[in-house]
Amino acid sequence: MATKGPHNEDPNDKALNKGRREFLKHSSLLTALAVAPPHLVKAAESALDEKAAVYFEQVPLSLEVNGVHHKLSVEPRVTLLDLLREQLALPGTKKGCDHGQCGACTVHVNGRRVLSCMSLAVMQEGKKVTTIEGLANGDQLHPMQEAFIKHDGFQCGYCTPGQIMSGIACIREGHANSDEEVREYMSGNICRCGAYPNIVKAIADVKKGGHKL
Repeated sequence: MATKGPHNEDPNDKALNKGRREFLKHSSLLTALAVAPPHLVKAAESALDEKAAVYFEQVPLSLEVNGVHHKLSVEPRVTLLDLLREQLALPGTKKGCDHGQCGACTVHVNGRRVLSCMSLAVMQEGKKVTTIEGLANGDQLHPMQEAFIKHDGFQCGYCTPGQIMSGIACIREGHANSDEEVREYMSGNICRCGAYPNIVKAIADVKKGGHKL
């Protein structure tokens, strides 16, 4: 009676053995992940994310930032905030909550305030973006920047760029007619230091001064 060798193995046995090998490989991988230190698992996940990123198609983007025209290539998933900070080297716009809840990332798009962490870069095609870096005219500070200094409208300063950008928009929108109204329409900008009274004073001062914003 002939003995089965590697070349005359029954097809059913071959499929069964292959299934067993696959099962053992997956079982070993799951066991390794279960006992591996968390930092190694996290590093592996990061490496996979980086490899996956190369498969995202980049698209052309043309926009104006602080008066300068840019022609870029960006991934569709990139936010305006990350574009400004990481590709255009404009770190003045801060990343706070990254969920649209703190206002630290506020910029102006076509003159209107926008939460840049909640806005995709590709949605800004052909638009004009202004960040905190684009407010001053050389060494001459913007009136809102001067008012924040005059009234001590900041402490740690992390939220200040977003507060200033939102304060300018608040006046432009016609929502700075009283302290109560300013507080209401600035409520989306959080200050962990609690400098709210001085922020309101700064905005009221610029409104009273009748500056062209």
